[in-house]
Amino acid sequence: MNNFWSKYPDIQIQLNDIKSNLSEFHKTGEKYLTESFDYLMQTGGKMLRPAFVLIGALMKEHDEHEKISNAAVAIETLHMATLIHDDIIDDAKMRRNQLSIQAKYSKEYAVYMGDYLFTRVFMILAKYDYTRENLYDISKGISKICIGEMMQNRLRYHNDVSTKDYLKIIAGKTAALFAVSLGLGGHLAGVSEKDAKNLGRIGYNVGMAFQIKDDLLDYSSKNNVVGKDTLSDLANGYYTLPVIYALKAESSNNLIKILDDQDIKEEDVMKAIHIIKNSGSIQKTEALADRYTKRAMKAIEDLPSCRTKDILRDLVPILLDRKH
Repeated sequence: MNNFWSKYPDIQIQLNDIKSNLSEFHKTGEKYLTESFDYLMQTGGKMLRPAFVLIGALMKEHDEHEKISNAAVAIETLHMATLIHDDIIDDAKMRRNQLSIQAKYSKEYAVYMGDYLFTRVFMILAKYDYTRENLYDISKGISKICIGEMMQNRLRYHNDVSTKDYLKIIAGKTAALFAVSLGLGGHLAGVSEKDAKNLGRIGYNVGMAFQIKDDLLDYSSKNNVVGKDTLSDLANGYYTLPVIYALKAESSNNLIKILDDQDIKEEDVMKAIHIIKNSGSIQKTEALADRYTKRAMKAIEDLPSCRTKDILRDLVPILLDRKH
């Protein structure tokens, strides 16, 4: 987490507790298994999704602190499971500057570890009397994540993949869990249905902008800023929005020839990146990210005066000014 949450010490303290609870809850009687979970916890990032649960809950005074913290643990467990499976699908060797679980322990082990974490989500939720609506929303979030991954896999190497397809993929892979996290926190704190839905809308738009900005980082002047391997993504047929826009540009023929090559080499991928950067697609992608950011900020202004509103007003522009 570094110092990302230092401006909000109460949230930082709660996130540290959640991280401790995660480590404790996922301990097993087997030393090797416990060590692998401890290793997974070392690769943790900013813990944005559990933080969104906490921020959503700050909208109203409540006495559900343990229940909300428990839900945040479940959300982060779900996120970790999806990252493990994502790395297996992408054959990613690194995750946040460390060996990925599948690279360190084997793909087979990583599959079971991801599955195990999915089951733990519902064990965590069984600890408290969550409503059917809470459980449905979380299950729906898991479903959307899986649909997003399946769509992305189905559309590998498709030169005709549309912007709409891409947005559906990231809506499932990224935005759904942001939406669930923020809305769930508000719902558990007892906010109105209208406010809970608006929180979900904010989370969705933040998640969409966040992922688009993340894909833009692959084409920034500093390569691999967030540890994503652009060369591998293109070579393996995963086309993000800058690529999709470039494929629709007038100069797309040379790009298509490169991407259609069955034996694509690193120098070919570098040529593709050059074409993408000079196609105008970076600017179009930035414009779409800005549209989602503006939608998020507008929805934030529709919230009643509360600490949640103040934090989101301050946090979202910082979060979406992606440099890392």
